[in-house]
Formats: sequence, C-alpha cells, structure tokens
Amino acid sequence: MPRAVYVLALGIFAMVTSEFVVAGLMPQMADGLDATIPEIGYLITAFAAAMALGGPFLTVAVLRMRQKSALMLLFGIFLAGNVLAALAPDYRTMLVARVLTGIASQAFFGVSISLASRITRPEVRGRAVAVALNGLMLGTLLGLPFATVVGEHLGWRAAFWAITVLTVLAAAATLVGVPSADGESEEHSGLRKELGAFRSPRLWLTLTTSTFVIGATFSAFSYLNPILTELTGFSTGTVPLLLIAYGAATVIGNTVVGRLADRRALPVLVVGLALNLAFLVGFALFADLTVPAVVCMLGIGLVGVTMNPALVTRVQRVGNARSLVNTVHSSFITLGIIIATSVGGPAIDTFGLRAPLWIGAALAVLGLFSLVPDLRRRAATARLELAAPSEPVS
Repeated sequence: MPRAVYVLALGIFAMVTSEFVVAGLMPQMADGLDATIPEIGYLITAFAAAMALGGPFLTVAVLRMRQKSALMLLFGIFLAGNVLAALAPDYRTMLVARVLTGIASQAFFGVSISLASRITRPEVRGRAVAVALNGLMLGTLLGLPFATVVGEHLGWRAAFWAITVLTVLAAAATLVGVPSADGESEEHSGLRKELGAFRSPRLWLTLTTSTFVIGATFSAFSYLNPILTELTGFSTGTVPLLLIAYGAATVIGNTVVGRLADRRALPVLVVGLALNLAFLVGFALFADLTVPAVVCMLGIGLVGVTMNPALVTRVQRVGNARSLVNTVHSSFITLGIIIATSVGGPAIDTFGLRAPLWIGAALAVLGLFSLVPDLRRRAATARLELAAPSEPVS
C-alpha cells in the first residue's frame, strides 16, 4: 500500500475531528458564545449542510489543479476556517467558520478518495479506500474524545487550536508524503466530461443507496448517549467507554469490508444492510436489557458506517473514480446524516427514545430495496452465462 494513502487518512482524521468537536463541547461553547444549546447544535447541522451542498462546487473549482495542489489549497481553506472558529467573538462568526470548514472538508474527502484510488492498483482500490477512510473511523474513536478532553481542561477554544495544529501537521505530511507526480491531472477531462457521469440513472440510484446505509447507522449513533443512559441504564461515566468500544468496532469492520470490497462489493452491501437491520431492530426491542443492547450497539458499529469502502467501490464502478463523483457521493452520505438527525429528534419528542432505532431500521429496508435492480441485473447476467453455448472445438 503506498505511503501516501496513510497520509491522506491523517488529513481526513484532522477534518473529521473538527466536524465532531462541537458535539463534545456544547455547554462550554454555549457559555462562551452567549448562545443556547440548540443554537450550538445548529452548528453541527450547518457543518453537515455545508458539506453536502457546498463541497461539490468547491471540487468543481479545483478540478483543473493537480490533485496534490488541490489538497494543499483545501488544507489552507480549512485551516482559515478553523482559526476563525478558535477566534470567533460571537455566534455568527462561528457559524461562518463552520460553513467554511464544512465545504473544505467535503471537497477534501472527494479529492483524497479519488487520489487514493488513482495511485493504487485496480485490484486493491477498495482496500486503499478503506485505509484512507480509517481517518474517519479514528476521528470517531480518538479525535472526538481528544478534542473533548482538551476543551474540558483548557477551554473550548483550545480544542480548535489543537485541531489547527493537527491540520498543519497533516498538511506538512501531505506536502512531503504525497508525490507531486500523482498521475494524470483532471484538467484535461473538463467539467462537461465530469458532469457526463451523472446522466446515468443507475449512478443516482447507487448514490441513494449510500444515503440509506449511512442514514440508518446515524439514526442510532446520533442518539446513543441518551439511549444508553435513559433506556439501558448505564451511568454517564460508562457511556464514553462504550463509545470507544463502538469506535473500535468501526475500525475493525472498515478493515474487513475494505478487503472484501474489490471483489464482492454488492454481496457485502446486502449482508451488511441485512445485519444492520437486524441489529437496529434488536436494539429497539431490547434497549432496556444491558447485554443485548451492547451487542446490538457494537453490531451496528461493525456493519454500519463501515460499509463505506464497498459503497465507494460500487459508485466508482458505476460512475468513475474522479474527484467530482467522489465528492457528490460524500454529499449523499452526508445527506443520510442530515436525514437521521433531523427526523430522529422530532420522533423522540413524539414516540420516545426508541424511535430513531426504528427509523434506522426503515432506512436499512429502503437501502436493501435500492439494491434490488443490481441484484436482478447480476442474476440475469449469471443466467445468460449459464445458457450460452460453449465454443465448439475445431
């Protein structure tokens, strides 16, 4: 595996840590910015919306650049936004900072995944994507707790300064560790050719599958803390340990899926979604029982967001492995997070804390249905191959 793939994972780790930092420091940020907790919560939504809506436009803007140069520019934009967040004197400034970093993060993910695919052999691209996306898993496992601890002991602004230092280190590693001759640049393809991939209805359906897969997972993940404390009965001190275990499960699952994604992307998605559906339903039914609840929670970690390498491989095969397709795919993934969090909150108010788990199960079912056309196409191809007469021996 090229060293550059691991360097790309470091950059993704820095940006994911910034994405999640607000969730761990809501009370401190509310006090510091003279805002309410719900207003601080909107900063998470703003970051996600900026990723989903603004990321593709920024990617279009850097299409004519060499991918390494594009990464360095995106580091610069992200760094500017993160410094602005650390210095923000009021809520409005922080909101602008979060939008800026969200847009840069999404474009960075798209270019990074494209580059990881381009610098590796076709038969191991799924594994390379999994290595790069380990930055996302480790951001959940290590980045969020790290930023939260720094913020609790040194103030919430210190957490953003720590992410700034991490970003500078990741940018320096990229400057040194990613080769300048990173293959053919995308400047020759042109925007029209980039957009041509989106004429395929099959690509749009494939992108929608990713929304359902990630939406199903985040319906549970977004509300794990209140579910585990108020329904399962764990203490608030135990929940961080459970979340670390959840993060470890995602790293393991991501590694396994990465090794299977190149040859068995569709079967992996079918099995993963079916298992996720089972774990979500089990969690909803047995959330008040300690052992079943923990087993189902860890199961969701193993087969939820860890489907990403298979999702990326499938999208690249239907579309292409270029930056714009990968960025739009990341936007559809982010859309799943937005749906999960925006629907889950009101559902809790009406139906209680089990509601997000049932919503996740429903999204998993929709994800399985979205795979049916590809399954039928695969079955039809297999029937044709069986029915085809063998070549006569001359």
